[in-house]
Amino acid sequence: MNTKRVAGWVGFFGVAAGLAWLPDYWMSADDGEAAVTVVATAANSKTRGALPAAPATGKAAVIKDLSPAGDLFAARSWKAEPTLASVTEQPVNVTSVVTVPSAPPMPFQFIGRMDDRSDQQVFLLSGEKIYVVRKGDVIDETWRIVGISDVELSFVYLPLHLSQTLSMGSTP
Repeated sequence: MNTKRVAGWVGFFGVAAGLAWLPDYWMSADDGEAAVTVVATAANSKTRGALPAAPATGKAAVIKDLSPAGDLFAARSWKAEPTLASVTEQPVNVTSVVTVPSAPPMPFQFIGRMDDRSDQQVFLLSGEKIYVVRKGDVIDETWRIVGISDVELSFVYLPLHLSQTLSMGSTP
């Protein structure tokens, strides 16, 4: 760096330090009194909009604190504040709903039948199992065959003793 540039920077920082230190030096000379700003205008000013002059007694006019009251950075919203709803308790009438037990849907599909003169057999499919049943047989301890007709097969769901029917189609 050249010397002119160094001298310029030293001078700049010296002036900046002096300006920063100077107000503190003059403030301490007031012996701790509060700083007051004096407005200097003509006493008999007819100028419109002029501020009133300081009294002739030499006392300084005190400027009031004009800082805003309250929080400047408070959250603001255009929405109205929600009002709290009042809750009134009313007795609840608990009515017991009695559900009538029902049998599950029929798990069987009709596949076919075989008729002999003395015996009638029906082929049923449930999932991947094939059942060959006759009248009076019990399937998986839950379904009993009570009747076989030409068009339908009658079952009883044993846990609830409810009757259901399964269509076998029309007669050939």
